[in-house]
Amino acid sequence: MKKEAVVKLKKGEGRTIKAGGAWIFDNEIDKIKGEFEEGDIVAVEDFDGYPMGRGFINTASKITVRMMTRDPEQQVDEAFIERRVRAAWQYRKDTVDISSCRVIFGEADFLPGIVVDKYEDVLVVESLALGIDRLKPLILEKLKAALHEDGVEIRGIYERSDAKVRQKEGLQRYKGFIGPEFDTNVQIVENGVKYMVDVMDGQKTGFFLDQKYNRLAMQRLCPGRKVLDCFTHTGSFALNAGIAGASEVLGLDASELAISQARKNAELNGLSDTVHFEVDDVLERLPKMVEAGDKYDVVILDPPAFTKSRDTIKKAAKGYREINVCGMKLVKNGGYLATCSCSHFMDYETFTKVIADSARSAHKRLRQIEFRTQAPDHPILWAADESYYLKFYIFQVLDER
Repeated sequence: MKKEAVVKLKKGEGRTIKAGGAWIFDNEIDKIKGEFEEGDIVAVEDFDGYPMGRGFINTASKITVRMMTRDPEQQVDEAFIERRVRAAWQYRKDTVDISSCRVIFGEADFLPGIVVDKYEDVLVVESLALGIDRLKPLILEKLKAALHEDGVEIRGIYERSDAKVRQKEGLQRYKGFIGPEFDTNVQIVENGVKYMVDVMDGQKTGFFLDQKYNRLAMQRLCPGRKVLDCFTHTGSFALNAGIAGASEVLGLDASELAISQARKNAELNGLSDTVHFEVDDVLERLPKMVEAGDKYDVVILDPPAFTKSRDTIKKAAKGYREINVCGMKLVKNGGYLATCSCSHFMDYETFTKVIADSARSAHKRLRQIEFRTQAPDHPILWAADESYYLKFYIFQVLDER
């Protein structure tokens, strides 16, 4: 049996893991002692030999080590993986509606680089790192066993490891069935709304589960009101407004595929008469609606991430400002605006400043009703900054008087 390799940090480095994070970057490493294969578990030591724990290595990635445990004596074996998986499932049972939820959320569940979503009786897995890729079959086996004990029989698993970021790990992008094939259109129910989720070709793993309770929070503001849902995707906020009793709902999105699915979802819920969807470029449509004098009781802005790196934050802030100025102008005096950012690079302080700037530009006053984040099945692990990404505000919008 070969001796485990040891990664030694430079003096003064390792700030992320010392603060509770899980990543060691290539420029933090002084040297690597011993032989290893990419993806192997290695020991990590501080510059002075102090043991920091153990994680898996991939020198092809800027994130060279992802920590699995802080205990230098802990073996990352079958029993260890089972404990991690069971702890993740128990946490979901304690905190969220588990009919459809994110069961494993990478670093925040101490299983870095892997995400597993459950849609009723189907699992969708996304693996983003070499070391966890090797552990993936064991993780899924232990998860299916834990679910079985609670009476949940998984009929199929689909892999959506098709994100570009895999290439930074030296991995091929991949999507396909794990085990027997099955119908990849899965019906789920969330907040009383029915959806068809396309786990094969839908965005990410098929559906944005992270907004579950934010959608529910909007229901109470919508009865009897005229609602605009921008960047509606497959219609989730629009349908929550419709099922809550909105008098009229318009959902906009640039994707024909998403709008087609949204219309099917409206039909599925018997809402086709009140909830309507249009294919359009939202960034171009909003200024035209302002110019036309359109007004809504409730406006919802749920854009895709305008920035996926620190380098483009300034450009992203401009995009968020433009849509929020328009959104505020489209809200009737005393009406409501929900606005959010799903980019972790657009941090709370920056996003909040953008909203304040937008209100000044639109000559509106904002009365904050709520600030929310992602649903608890996407836990925010303090010190793992990448786990905190969704910022969601609900405001009453008032004219300057």
